Parts: sequence; C-alpha cells; structure tokens
Amino acid sequence: MNILILSSTFPYPPTRGGTQVRTFNLLKYLSKNHHITLVTQPEPGVTETEIEGLRDCVDKLVLFNRPHDSGTTGGILKKIQRLNKFVSEGIPPSVFNRYSVDMQNWIDYYVEAGKCDTITSEHSVNEIYVRPSFQKKIRTVVNVHSSVYGSCLNQLQNGISENPLRDKINLPLLRRYEKTYCNKFSAIVATTEEDKTQLREFNSQSEMMVIPNGVDLVMFPNRTADPGGHRLVFIGAMDNLANIDSVCFFCNEVLPEIQKQYPDATFDIVGSRPVAEVLALKEKPGVNVTGKVPSMAEYLHKSTVCVVSMRTGFGIKNKTLEAMAAGIPVVGSDRGLEGLAVDGENVELKALRANKPQEYVNAVSKLFENSQLRAELSHNARKLVETEFTWESAGRRYEQVCVGS
Repeated sequence: MNILILSSTFPYPPTRGGTQVRTFNLLKYLSKNHHITLVTQPEPGVTETEIEGLRDCVDKLVLFNRPHDSGTTGGILKKIQRLNKFVSEGIPPSVFNRYSVDMQNWIDYYVEAGKCDTITSEHSVNEIYVRPSFQKKIRTVVNVHSSVYGSCLNQLQNGISENPLRDKINLPLLRRYEKTYCNKFSAIVATTEEDKTQLREFNSQSEMMVIPNGVDLVMFPNRTADPGGHRLVFIGAMDNLANIDSVCFFCNEVLPEIQKQYPDATFDIVGSRPVAEVLALKEKPGVNVTGKVPSMAEYLHKSTVCVVSMRTGFGIKNKTLEAMAAGIPVVGSDRGLEGLAVDGENVELKALRANKPQEYVNAVSKLFENSQLRAELSHNARKLVETEFTWESAGRRYEQVCVGS
C-alpha cells in the first residue's frame, strides 16, 4: 500500500524523545511491506546527516520549514488573541503555531491526486492537516500518543500545572477540540487502555486499538551484572514538563530522606536539553545532571535502581520500558507504570510502586538492601518487555490498523 505519514516532529535519530522514538519505529516497520512517504518539519539543529539517515528509511521524504513558534511569546494582548482564536476556531495554539500552509497544500494535492491509500497523523498535533473530506477517499488514522484533554486534566488534579488559570480555561476547549478531531478518522490508536477509554468517549464510531510503545532490545540490552551500591537514575528528555516536575519532586522531597539512611546515595539525571531548573539541581548533594549521553543503556547498567517518579503524563513511558529492558529494577508512580501489569494479585512482581515521598523511600531502601529482590524484578521485567513490548509486535499491529485488516 501507499501510506502517507505526517509528522511535524522530525523522527530521527530515534533517541530524541518519546514522540520521535514511537514514530520512527512504527514507520520503520511499515516500510518493510509498504511504500512510505513521510512529510515532516526539521527543527533547528537537525543535520544533513540526520536528514539523509531518515531518507534511507522511507521511499520518499518531503521536508517543509517549521513555522516560527510564537505560541509562548508576547504580552497579555497576544495571549488574549491566542485564546480568542482557540475559542473561535477550536484549534489549540500548540497545534496552530506549527501549521504550514505550504505543507497543507502539498498534502491536499497528494490526497486529491490519489497518490496514497492511507494517511496517518503521528501524534494528534498533526491532525490539523487531515481534512474531514479525506475520510471519503482514503483510510485516515491518528496515532494519539496521549490525550491532550486527559493530560491537562491530570496536571490540574495533581497541582503541577505551569499555569493553572490558563489550563482551567483551556480544559473545556481541549475537550471540544479532541472530540472534533477524533471524528475525522477511520481509526484511532492509543497507547494505553486509559487513553482508549477517554478517546472512546469522544468517538464511538471509529475503529480503536491500543498499541503500546516498544523497546529496541539491541539499544537496551539486558545487564550482565548487578552493580549493587546506592546509585539511582532517571532518564528522559530534560526539557519536558513532566520530566522536569518528576526530577524536581524527587530531588526536593525524596532524595534527602533516602540520604539520611544512605549518605552515599547518588541520583543521575540523564537526558538531553536540561533546562535551568534541572541544571540547578546539581547543587544538591549527590545529584548529577549529565545532559545528552552517547548511551542511555550504559548509565542504566551502572545504576542500582531506576526511578520513574512521574506525577503527570499519560501513556506507557518509554523510559520505564527501557529500564526494564536493560534489567534495572524500577520504582515508579502510577503514572510511571501506567499500562503495565507489574504488580497485584496473580501477577509476577516486575516493579515497585510509589507515589508519596515515604513510599519512594521505603521502596528504594527495600531494593538497596535486597539483592534477591533486585534480581527478581530484573528478570521479570525483562521477560515482560521481550514478550509484549517490542517494536516488532507494535509495528505488526499498527500495520493492521493502516491497511484496515
């Protein structure tokens, strides 16, 4: 089949972040059996080598300049103008600010000329390019990495919104927006059952499937030995709001309590583009902020425990799966372990759950003290990833959605 893939985020190399990792691995699988045309927008810093690397993965790569994002700039007047536009047109600023008229015109021509059988919107931010009329001509698929309404609601409920007043105003608008765009698609893909339930409320007619994220088992091999010690690690892009909140919460409210029991305990924050708030954490005892590293797996293998202290963000977390694949015991929150059967009755224990500071202290202490428990979690979690969370199995299911079988 001829499949047109829309991704305003440049999905290469597949180490940039969750959105890019998912998009790249799914298109890589689809390209085995289908003709793939990818339309994308390189952001500043993307190199010619990276463009050529992505070009080698698809039949046709079409590039458009990314519009200047003015969504967070300007004074109160600009903010009011953006809100008015959201109210009147129903499109969030985060979507509209990336919109390219040239890209839209190219997509319109491509579809009208009958050059594709299926069009996929990778992440809901790309839905803006899929016109309602397309559904009469071709199969339309949206790969919703996470519900924007659900994420906003979760941040407000947990008190970690950057701007609570803005988000309270936006919440009903996001609900309306998500309900509207969902109705343009023949099929909707979610990453978790929780998101599927939310999206089903918005659209009861379209096909709907849960396709979780996967892990590249070559990039994240199982560890060969348990290093012991008292070394904690967090991995993820460090300009992401949910990750920033996660490490700040852990450093401020959990780590000092752990260090009372284990004065030599350290915490590595491993990930690209750390913002000033994250860099400032280096001033705290035992905290190391690495920035971008050549190998996440190397840092995971050196660690005693991986912490996934997320308080917001829907969907299965790549960081959790990557730690599990690398064989590192995980202590995670409900958000960090979402979509994974890791504990409970008749379930092999694969991670320890914690949400409150003292629960993290107890879980981390338990793992520091018990090498047998570390080995049990390491074995069970790796087995879970190998059987249920490979990109091969995710790609196979996504192919079924795209071809309509």
